[in-house]
Amino acid sequence: MNTFNWSAEAEKLWDNNSESWNSKSREMWEQGSRKDIISFFEKHVEKGLMVCDLGCGDGYGSYKLAMAGYQVMGVDVSEEMIHKAKELNADTRAEFIKADISRLPFKENSADAVLAINSLEWTESPLDVLEEMNRIIKPGGKACIGILGPTAAPRVNSYRRLYKEQVICNTMMPWEFEQLAAENGWTKITELGVYKKASEQLSKGSLTVDLKQALSFMWVFMLEHKKQEGMVEE
Repeated sequence: MNTFNWSAEAEKLWDNNSESWNSKSREMWEQGSRKDIISFFEKHVEKGLMVCDLGCGDGYGSYKLAMAGYQVMGVDVSEEMIHKAKELNADTRAEFIKADISRLPFKENSADAVLAINSLEWTESPLDVLEEMNRIIKPGGKACIGILGPTAAPRVNSYRRLYKEQVICNTMMPWEFEQLAAENGWTKITELGVYKKASEQLSKGSLTVDLKQALSFMWVFMLEHKKQEGMVEE
């Protein structure tokens, strides 16, 4: 009986999809669903700090961070993605390493902040990633996490699980991630909703957060790592 290796299957998928992803990532970060993320990030994370871009893909988000003045370490499970990220960032100081974001090769308290956009859904255990974030982030550090909303088409990647097939898309709702983060060392500072163009005509001002999340294509959280008890500020 073959044992399903999530990390290996994820690497294979993203190696195969690297060209397709690379062809559209610039548009996503410049005009599409990710266009407001870096400005959102800048409001809460001081320039010059060390940021780990977890699930960096072809490195366009890392490039945007580097150009905004951050020190960047990008991590992705795909060798092909890492290769493209290094090429794209040849003129920046961003660095890249191939690794599973559930098992990061970094020391404790080595990062000031984390960016992870639509990457936790592609891990076998999002909780393991949160625990790794807890380990590498400095007390009081920030994490900007993007979770696909209910209207996001990529959720079809998890559909075949209903036929008892092994899939590598760990679908979760934004509210599920929010609760998981709150129970594991993180406090929500603020959030950003991203919507499909078809829903932009709808007035959302009077809606509760859970109803806004229900309409979202993606929900972006800004979290702060809770300081350990008894820790003295320097």
